[in-house]
Amino acid sequence: MTALTPTTLKRPALYGALVLCALLTLLPFAWGVSGSLRGLDEIRSDPGALLPRHPTFGNFTRLFETEGFGRFAVNSLVVAAMVVAGNIAAASAAGYALAKLDFAGRRLAFGTVMAALMVPFTAVFVTQFVLTVDLGLADTLAGIALPGAALPMSVFIMRQYALSVPDELLEAARIDGAGEFRIFFGIFLPLAGPAVATITIMSFLTSWNNFVWPLIVAQSMSTYTLPVGLAATSQAAAHVTDYGLLLAGAIVVMLPVLVLFLCLQRYFVQGIAGTGMR
Repeated sequence: MTALTPTTLKRPALYGALVLCALLTLLPFAWGVSGSLRGLDEIRSDPGALLPRHPTFGNFTRLFETEGFGRFAVNSLVVAAMVVAGNIAAASAAGYALAKLDFAGRRLAFGTVMAALMVPFTAVFVTQFVLTVDLGLADTLAGIALPGAALPMSVFIMRQYALSVPDELLEAARIDGAGEFRIFFGIFLPLAGPAVATITIMSFLTSWNNFVWPLIVAQSMSTYTLPVGLAATSQAAAHVTDYGLLLAGAIVVMLPVLVLFLCLQRYFVQGIAGTGMR
């Protein structure tokens, strides 16, 4: 029989602490799922219960049949798709150019990207709104997506990842007669999969959870995104807050982000490691 020593107890204690932290982290999520499956009367009678006595999907049915969440979900998906596509296209091209091409003003361009990272959104909020109105994009999905279509963080991530691609590989392609576009699309982009996955997750999360900008630009319910629609649902109940309905809405908002991260988490970790971010 193996004697218990501090060394043999270290690993089980570490695993036990990690399991405890995971359970504490998942507790609010579990309560939210439980609340979304309960009626208002049951929530009021026992708010802290984790298991519903009479589970029902009525809250989710009401969201899509009477609260318009189907339209809000489509709007959020369209906006997120435009934001993700814009970030992948802009960040890939800009990151590759800043890392692998030698041109006048490259340092200044990269310094501008770093400076943009330090500027808070509130500092340019009014300017962006005025430009959106002048372009005729107010109360449109394109107007909601446009400010997030080329995030400085996405450019920074792609540039840092591009630095890890060997210059010899690109030079060999140039010697064989390949042009920059062929090198970019045929060599660099396939190697940049982890960075693209990282940009996809971060830009999708930024767009999906964005509330203030869509709230200002969307001037009718036809262009509401899910966060704005959830807030409108909450405000519609002036005297009685239907917690089950709101929790069901929160689950609907949260689920796509969770699924996307679970599908791309391996590439996300590789992308963060490849960029040297900590």
